[in-house]
Amino acid sequence: MPAPTPMSIAEMDSALRRASYLPSEQAALVSHLAVRLGKPVLVEGPAGVGKTELAKALARALSRRLVRLQCYEGLDEAKALYEWNYRKQLLRIQARDEQAGWQEVEEDIFSAPFLLSRPLLAAISSQEPVVLLIDEIDKTDQEFEAMLLEVLSDFQISIPELGVIRASSTPIVILTSNNSRELTEALKRRCLYLWLDYPQLEHELQIVQMHAPELRQTVARRLVEVIAMVRELDLKKPPSIAESIDWARALLLLGAAEIDEATLRQTMAVIVKHRTDLAIVAERVGLELAAKQDTVEQDAADQGAAGQDAADQGAAGQGAAEQDDPQQQGPGRQVGGNQGTGAQVAGNRASAPGDVRAR
Repeated sequence: MPAPTPMSIAEMDSALRRASYLPSEQAALVSHLAVRLGKPVLVEGPAGVGKTELAKALARALSRRLVRLQCYEGLDEAKALYEWNYRKQLLRIQARDEQAGWQEVEEDIFSAPFLLSRPLLAAISSQEPVVLLIDEIDKTDQEFEAMLLEVLSDFQISIPELGVIRASSTPIVILTSNNSRELTEALKRRCLYLWLDYPQLEHELQIVQMHAPELRQTVARRLVEVIAMVRELDLKKPPSIAESIDWARALLLLGAAEIDEATLRQTMAVIVKHRTDLAIVAERVGLELAAKQDTVEQDAADQGAAGQDAADQGAAGQGAAEQDDPQQQGPGRQVGGNQGTGAQVAGNRASAPGDVRAR
């Protein structure tokens, strides 16, 4: 049974978070508008930033079935909309009664029992509300986009042999694009628009912690910092959010206490998927991690030396204080007593000549 529809942006944000998806403010806003207005959403952005996952999260959050159409070059309406079951039709023709006319047989074989529903027709004809994901629409051609216009604008499909099939409940339609080509204005006009980019450091840290909560806070923060450094490089494929999560889980499995140069080289294949990219990351990021590690070790050594100097100075000051204070040692008091006796002797020696002269 579908979950209650979120009635505000805050409720949509909370619903997506309960579905293990941390949306940005814009993603929560557009998702809310799509549900309330019944408009399709075109989500564009680099590969791996959570476009497809947004549709999955909406399906989980609203307790709807997800119907997915994975686009590819050469996709046609027979694979996207519907096609007739030709084998079943042929068997029906062969098994027809000799007295039955062709018109009767034709009406029979071009009926719903002989129709094979593909994802678009399955979403439109579903009796229960669904989420329709049209994934990577930019891989198709403009002819396919034109075929989609009827579905996106009127939520209906025209079948010449059967007529118009209209949706009994409006599906939530999410179209994703990696922006590999420019989509037609006619398609964009029918959709709300959302651009998803790589998240900010704090946002990605929250995502990593949600999916790998056992990972230490310091390691998780270092992970997203390294991921940000890797994405700044000129790579064939920068690491996606999904690969950040995979890396966090790998580090957790290996029991890594920190991310240094050795750890990066050991686990780099989790986030970098091209041979040339491996060399670039190992050289640039690896050297930077090694330099930072040397700096940390040098700072620790300097702090240790400073602490030792302070301890030595404290011990020397304590010793000097003990020597200056005569009450701190017994021998000092004895020396002081001897000094007093010496003064008396000197006084006696000084008065002796006077006594002789007086006499």
